[in-house]
Amino acid sequence: MRSKVVLGLETLLTERRDLLSGRRIGLICHPASIDSRLRHSVDVLSQDPEAQLTALLGPQHGIRGETQDDMIEWSGFRDPATALPVHSLYGSVRQPDEEMLRDVDALLFDLQDVGARYYTYIYTMALAMQTCAALGKSFLVLDRPNPVGGLEVEGNVVDPSFTSFVGLFPLAARHGMTVGEIALYFNAEFDLGCDLQVVPMRGWRRSDLFADTGLPWVLPSPNVPTPETAMVYSGMCLLEGTNVSEGRGTTRPFELSGAPWVDSTRLVDRLRAEDLPGAVLRPHSFIPTFHKWHGELVSGVQIHVTDPKSFRPFRTGLALLMAYRESGGERFQWKPPPYEYEFEKLPIDILCGTDRIRRSIESGASLGEIEESWSGQLAAFRERRQAYLLY
Repeated sequence: MRSKVVLGLETLLTERRDLLSGRRIGLICHPASIDSRLRHSVDVLSQDPEAQLTALLGPQHGIRGETQDDMIEWSGFRDPATALPVHSLYGSVRQPDEEMLRDVDALLFDLQDVGARYYTYIYTMALAMQTCAALGKSFLVLDRPNPVGGLEVEGNVVDPSFTSFVGLFPLAARHGMTVGEIALYFNAEFDLGCDLQVVPMRGWRRSDLFADTGLPWVLPSPNVPTPETAMVYSGMCLLEGTNVSEGRGTTRPFELSGAPWVDSTRLVDRLRAEDLPGAVLRPHSFIPTFHKWHGELVSGVQIHVTDPKSFRPFRTGLALLMAYRESGGERFQWKPPPYEYEFEKLPIDILCGTDRIRRSIESGASLGEIEESWSGQLAAFRERRQAYLLY
């Protein structure tokens, strides 16, 4: 099946070759940096006579996707296939420096995002934009689909006093933007001053989910193996701030969740009282092979998304978090820091981009009351992002 969407990478090579001509090119990429025929952008650009590829840079999880878990750092090396230097942007250094870009005139960003605020690739992009602005380098975003669509926006917006590497700028938890649109938003709204060019896709519609694109899926990080994982991620990632398993160590991360103290049938019965459209929550037990509770039997739920258009991942994830806390009593715990280079604030607070949600849960607020607390800021974000939408 031929894909209906022409990726930014492909648009660059067919319609915007002028952006390559006479320039030394650096490339931020990972395993999902592929074209519609599954050719990797490194291979495509290194074999192109007009693309003088001089440096490769990689985000969290490594340029080859080899680092399994969060907070596993990796170091640079020389790529054996191209002999190009590979620089790590996830470790003690998360922002390109002058030495990394010494032989670069234009830095290309070609990462597949998953549509959630916490996914760190968009902040790797923002930090790279800041460096390019400071050094007078051009920055090109090769746009890719938001795999969970570009219409729905959900969740609260980051409070500036809770910024972190999982929420560097004010975004909704499910932002409904492509990486190119986010780059435009960051650059204009937060005065990054970057010489920015977004190379757009052709044929992508805001209503498209990844299955509608006809494109092949390559996991952008080890625990997002399928587009279905991406669909639930913007809600279920909240469990990373707790001692509840978010399904790492299983073949269905973020779709599965659980803890040793849970009666999964009672948990599902309790969740039926909430308005959680577009999904069926089914009792399920599993033994994680690594990460939280590895080697132990845990019980919880599997999320089956039955109607992606009506599914609300952030609401569903928050409802599950509240139910796990209620069922666990003192056995439920908020995960302590450090988390994603934040050493003082609780992980749940930097994931939420505020401590108000946690404090509301602890005070016994209902799911509806908590959602209502951010309705104004979400409406303002929805309106503000309109100026940067390309499709």
